[in-house]
Amino acid sequence: MSSNWISRADRLDKLPPYVFARLDELKARAREQGLDLIDLGMGNPDGLPPQPVIDAAIAALADPQNHGYPPFEGTASFRCAITDWYKRCYNVELDPDSEALPLIGSKEGLGHLALAYVNPGDTVLVPSPSYPAHFRGPLIAGGNIYDIILSEEQEWLIDFSSIPEEVAQNAKILYFNYPNNPTTATAPREFFEEAVEFAQKYQIMLVHDLCYAELAFDGYQPTSLLEIPGAKEIGIEFHTLSKTYNMAGWRVGFVVGNSDIIQGLRTLKTNLDYGIFSTIQKAAETALQLPDQYVKDVQDRYRTRRDFLIKGLSELGWNIKPSQATMYLWIPTPKGIGSTEFALDVLQNTGVVVTPGNAFGKAGEGYVRISLIADCDRLAEVLTRFKQAGIKY
Repeated sequence: MSSNWISRADRLDKLPPYVFARLDELKARAREQGLDLIDLGMGNPDGLPPQPVIDAAIAALADPQNHGYPPFEGTASFRCAITDWYKRCYNVELDPDSEALPLIGSKEGLGHLALAYVNPGDTVLVPSPSYPAHFRGPLIAGGNIYDIILSEEQEWLIDFSSIPEEVAQNAKILYFNYPNNPTTATAPREFFEEAVEFAQKYQIMLVHDLCYAELAFDGYQPTSLLEIPGAKEIGIEFHTLSKTYNMAGWRVGFVVGNSDIIQGLRTLKTNLDYGIFSTIQKAAETALQLPDQYVKDVQDRYRTRRDFLIKGLSELGWNIKPSQATMYLWIPTPKGIGSTEFALDVLQNTGVVVTPGNAFGKAGEGYVRISLIADCDRLAEVLTRFKQAGIKY
């Protein structure tokens, strides 16, 4: 029986194609053709989570109490681990009962935040390029996206003076993310102070995504929005355990900050989900309590990969400034070749998957993002394939 009479909601038609889904299709075809894929597309960390995290999950599985519905607001012990982590890392005091909320991954929280706060027609400020959840959530909620165009000349930082007065007056929310995905840009403390001043002036909610908090190199220490005086009055900050702790598939993250904003998100979520499996919360709690040496080892791993790939790409004509944070390289495509065209050429000719920059917004055109999610021996194979295929800048 035909179902042509069934029409999808208009909100789905407003969404641009999700590039990672398209890449999955192309990867499947390449595998069918026998290509040995090296997938550096998604930010999907390689390897196992730390052993103490796995052990905590196994132990929690044996506890019958962990198999019932978890508390809507997350377990008290995980919320305390979150706020203790903020105190230890940023000297920020947070109330675990009202200013911290566990999430089924930060992507879920970012999207549901838009449903909780964006009405159809509301103006939402989103940098371009940016992590797709920052603009897709507001689009699903019916918001109007105002693209804040970022550029290499401005070191991929938001220029608040470029936002027209009328737009700022009407804006409801600003999503932003430093250390930045996809550009790897980092922002000084002064930038965050300017963001808070801007948001206070125009009464805009600040939504900061700090998912690369620990993946910083060469002595750089990322800033938390909540370190800035006045930020908690107008803002919240998202974090995930996916990257640092190799827990991408576990789907666990959290949001902290303004209690009223968090309560709105919690209210929505109580109508949509039952929270995170308690066993995963126990594992995440353990991750946040790991000694500093674990994080240092992770930083060393990604810094080594960064340096290795930058050196190899320099021999192919790329001049890439070492990133101070994240698990990516953000590199320009050869002149005259678009992001999608270049990514497809690389995939078809080498079996290496990279992400076209336009997947992150129109200002990402002319770049591709490479994830540092393979050891140096595989990265060496990437470079060999590039050389053999004549791929250079």
